[in-house]
Amino acid sequence: MYVARVPNRGSPPAILLRESYREAGKVKNRTLANLSAWPEARVDALSRVLKGQPPPAADLDRAFGITRSLPHGHVAAVLGTARQLGLEELIDPAPSRHRDLVMAMAVAQVITPDSKLAIARGLRDETAASSLGEVLGLGSCDEDDLYAAMDYLHARQHKIEDALAARHLAGGTLVLYDVSSAAFEGRTCPLGAIGHPKDGVRGRLQIVYGLLTSAEGIPVAIEVFAGNTGDPKTVASQVTKVKDRFGITKVVLVGDRGMLTAARLREDVRPEGLDWITALRAPQVKKLVRDGDLQLSLFDVQDLAEITSPDFPGERLVACMNPFLEAERARKRESLLAATEADLAKIAAACRSGQSTIRSEVSSSKCSQRCCSRVA
Repeated sequence: MYVARVPNRGSPPAILLRESYREAGKVKNRTLANLSAWPEARVDALSRVLKGQPPPAADLDRAFGITRSLPHGHVAAVLGTARQLGLEELIDPAPSRHRDLVMAMAVAQVITPDSKLAIARGLRDETAASSLGEVLGLGSCDEDDLYAAMDYLHARQHKIEDALAARHLAGGTLVLYDVSSAAFEGRTCPLGAIGHPKDGVRGRLQIVYGLLTSAEGIPVAIEVFAGNTGDPKTVASQVTKVKDRFGITKVVLVGDRGMLTAARLREDVRPEGLDWITALRAPQVKKLVRDGDLQLSLFDVQDLAEITSPDFPGERLVACMNPFLEAERARKRESLLAATEADLAKIAAACRSGQSTIRSEVSSSKCSQRCCSRVA
């Protein structure tokens, strides 16, 4: 097919869409359409297409609109789930930019945990990493806006925790509590102090935080302490929070043996009338066995037993036999004994040959006798 321009005397030429074909070995033409009513630009564009030529660059610019396509699936999944859980209303029933910024930070931490500066960059229109900023209308925010939103969130912390407690700690319930720490950069935080690091980062300022959850592990409340605060010293404030703020009268507090110490149970937990679950230390367990309160023969036929002891009046002691832990400790004990015997054998051999590197004022023979007695 091709476009033909046929002169028409004093009138404008006729513009026809034609095609060529063969009939009885002769080339003939026939008209398919009259394009005389078309605009010149459209006729020219059709002619170029039929000739296999690209359209003019100006036409391409007008034909296509270039837009940026941002990842959206993960944003829709996380943000949609948060909204189904009522997180926005939990933060603040009244819509606001601060509430949207808090939601954006929560969603971003689920999708790609990062700093406030990186999250702000991911929300801005110019540097957006997803559709989150566009969906929440936060394409112009910066890190200062996020820090201001954190101050707004801190002012609402008690209301949010009270709402979570009403939702997840209604009536008598099991309350789980644990403590961790986090190191940070900077010197202006009033709670920053050198303490016992739980994240393995030593020699840096840190904060200590305690998390209170429901029996299902749903976070209900969090509190931050100075970095040199010991775990047991955080228990008193949690007891007060559960009893006075949340208004829960029947609570079972669960903590490890390093947190719910005898002093904390005596001074903080028992006076409040709370129940608790914790673990005994190894010396206490050994004393139970030595005094006959815990008989190891119990575990010949069962792996769980409830016992009592005059050392723990009014308390239930539940003893558990873990065969997997027993096997692992036996394996580790044999491995340590074998490694020790191998090292002592090397020392004894060196002493017998007179080439001992042990610094001692005794003679080689005495050293050899002492080493052998250790092996024995």
